[in-house]
Amino acid sequence: MPNVAHALSARTPKAPSIPTSRGRWPWVVLLVLLLAALTGVLKGYQLFQGTMVLCYAIALLGLNMLTGYNGQISLGHGAFFALGAYAAAIAMEHGGLPYWLAVPAAGVACLVVGYLFGRPALKLEGLYLALATFALAVAMPQLLKYKHLEAWTGGVGGIVLMKPDAPFGLPLSQDQWLFLYALAVTVVMFVIGHNLLSSGSGRAMRAIRDHAMAAEAMGVDNPHYKSMTFGISAAFTGVGGALSAIAVQFVSPDSFTLFLSISLLVGVVVGGLGTLWGAVFGALFIMFVPSFAESISKAAPWAVYGVVLIAIMFAMPGGVVGLLRSTAARWQRRRAAP
Repeated sequence: MPNVAHALSARTPKAPSIPTSRGRWPWVVLLVLLLAALTGVLKGYQLFQGTMVLCYAIALLGLNMLTGYNGQISLGHGAFFALGAYAAAIAMEHGGLPYWLAVPAAGVACLVVGYLFGRPALKLEGLYLALATFALAVAMPQLLKYKHLEAWTGGVGGIVLMKPDAPFGLPLSQDQWLFLYALAVTVVMFVIGHNLLSSGSGRAMRAIRDHAMAAEAMGVDNPHYKSMTFGISAAFTGVGGALSAIAVQFVSPDSFTLFLSISLLVGVVVGGLGTLWGAVFGALFIMFVPSFAESISKAAPWAVYGVVLIAIMFAMPGGVVGLLRSTAARWQRRRAAP
């Protein structure tokens, strides 16, 4: 048992994805300020694209917690993205909630549903869990079209929303304000994610990923942490979905196909499994690579998409963050060399 304890304690703190250096925070603050300054440069559709990147980044952070940090594979997080979008839309349209309350309400709803789904799914692991979440993604659009729910979901027609105006008479357009609001929510969610993953709960999550049996032998409550991770992951994804609903101003069942779930998983892998910043790079990939592929070939855009994805996997097997880290490590070794 001491050997197991030593191995577990030795592996857990070395997770490369938790930024622990206080010296990084000034750079993060500078990056946020630069992004906020983009509201004076970007216009119209560009601001919409930036807002959607932030929505996807939050969703990918949630999925990365589940897959990258806890080792559970999900092919159904598009369903939680859809649930968050519809929860916010219903809260605004039928409940009269303001958008700034509808977003956290959507996160809470997804937290509850994610936990309830994750608890019985504890008996499933690996590909079996992936198939169960795959079924959830396939079923969600049909559930949203269910005739007895049409009074709330709008059925096939969906729900139309209005973009919020800037508060306090600020001289900002709706697109500018929504980008800044999404940026503020993204910062809050990433800080929450960082603090959670840096805590004892985060270490327990990674211990389960590394060796579930050893973690349980050390007193980690595997069922509790796995189901809570599923719920928290769903909550993050739901917040991203809620923001996207406000940005798009419309939700409908056909907007949340199975491909969305696959795209989220692709984004996590491309950005870097088990990394915070990987969510940002993955969101950029989801937002811009399909458009780039279509600009290359309108006849076969998904063929171009596949080629780009294969090239990225060969060139960056550890994702974008993995490539940046290996490049930085080589550069430091060269500097240290006599």
